[in-house]
Amino acid sequence: MALPTDVRRGGAPSPPDTRALDNAVWAALAGPHAHLAERHGRAARYRPDTYDCAALADPADPAAWSDLHTLVGPGSTVRIKSVEQVPDGWEIVGTGAGVQLVDTGLRAEADPQAVRLGLADVPEILDLVGRTRPGPFLRRTAEMGTYLGIRHGGRLVALAGERLRLPGWTEISAVCTDPGHRGRGLATRLVRAVAAGIRDRGETPFLHAAADNTRAVRLYESIGFAPRRRSPIVQVRTPGTSVAGRAL
Repeated sequence: MALPTDVRRGGAPSPPDTRALDNAVWAALAGPHAHLAERHGRAARYRPDTYDCAALADPADPAAWSDLHTLVGPGSTVRIKSVEQVPDGWEIVGTGAGVQLVDTGLRAEADPQAVRLGLADVPEILDLVGRTRPGPFLRRTAEMGTYLGIRHGGRLVALAGERLRLPGWTEISAVCTDPGHRGRGLATRLVRAVAAGIRDRGETPFLHAAADNTRAVRLYESIGFAPRRRSPIVQVRTPGTSVAGRAL
């Protein structure tokens, strides 16, 4: 997909090659996030306390599925993005769909009220995430990148941060606002602030939203993101025995 040329903060270049976004989790685990990966051959996953997602170098390669089976073990459940078919013996136990959006005209800027969050803030982050449900956030997810928050009366009321990081791109994730503080533009301010840090590294922001969350998709489009692709998400259970050599 060709992306429009846009003028960017600090004279940054146009978006990089988008092909890595087609298999973003693998591109992250095999690249900038390799230090957070558990990997066997052509399969990898994030550490279970960081991000509940695995990836295959090539979902059409039976050897990659065999490597994933070895990595996670028999009878295990794992979530994989951008996969539509699974080999014989694997069970699909859950499905979903997401929309991937890329920055084509976002106004990125620092926010004076945004504070950087770390592992010490995780209990408070988990409380906010539990009440707003923006997507998966685990005990060590904050190690994936920079997370920023806005506090009111000392209490965390809005959050956004970086999740997947792949060559040339960083995903903005965990965007949420306490229900009592919505309508004030806090989430948009934090998205712009996180994006400013990404742009300063010479990278381009992107993000994902649930395909049925049309309100969020419209909001992201209104501030400068453009939908790039719709992709499936499957939760699969590995076979109870070896699947080496089986084909899709």
